[in-house]
Amino acid sequence: MTNLDRFYSIIRKPVLSEKATYDTGGRNAYHFRVPVDANKVEIKRAVEKLFNVKVTKVNTLTKRAKPVRRGWVSGTSQAWKRAMVTIAQGQTIEIL
Repeated sequence: MTNLDRFYSIIRKPVLSEKATYDTGGRNAYHFRVPVDANKVEIKRAVEKLFNVKVTKVNTLTKRAKPVRRGWVSGTSQAWKRAMVTIAQGQTIEIL
């Protein structure tokens, strides 16, 4: 897998929630869903390369798997990681 393929696999999709929207307007931070094994350095490099912006800070949040039940069937939800990427003032990322 080349570096560019890894960058595309790190940034899976944007998290479009009310909290993420307020964070974008408040401190110029964008939220992305990333793999659980991705670290902050990889996330920073991927965002800078794919969107041509200067990343100033990366925060991550791991959502652990929770038990779920649908009738008689029980299992667990999927564990995932959220990356909150703060970019330099004056720069934007076009999400949609």
